[in-house]
Amino acid sequence: MDEVFIQIRGVQQYLWHTVDQDGVVLDILVQARRDANAAKRFFKQLLKGLQYVPRVIVTDTLRSCGVAQRQLLSGVKHRQSRYPNNRAENSHRPTPRRERQMRRFKSTEQAHDFLSAYSFIYGHLHPRRHQLPAHAYRVIRSDAFRLWHQETCARRAA
Repeated sequence: MDEVFIQIRGVQQYLWHTVDQDGVVLDILVQARRDANAAKRFFKQLLKGLQYVPRVIVTDTLRSCGVAQRQLLSGVKHRQSRYPNNRAENSHRPTPRRERQMRRFKSTEQAHDFLSAYSFIYGHLHPRRHQLPAHAYRVIRSDAFRLWHQETCARRAA
């Protein structure tokens, strides 16, 4: 779990972001605060969508995450460190580039709606290349694009 700053109409907002052990985005939330109540709200939203309870939660050293974890997930191991949280940090990388291409987000709702869809699509079309040989990467990527074209073209025709 991690958070990053984004600007919406000149106001600083926080994009909360969770990924699983494979780097797949589980959930995002855009909010104005980064305190314990904001962390609890994000944890509740995340747990509502999951079918399981995680064994370990890895966050950076933000104290509000620890407060939320102790109150909502007291039986779950919590690790606070900068380095094991690298998967979540790297999953933020496409966000600023996409934000610049869209010429910034206009509202919190627009940012949340777009980024929740974009993060799943980006993960589907960009497999983790460093873990795959070149041939397997090309096959997975071509299958992903074929599936993407099949789904989007079928919806346009209907």
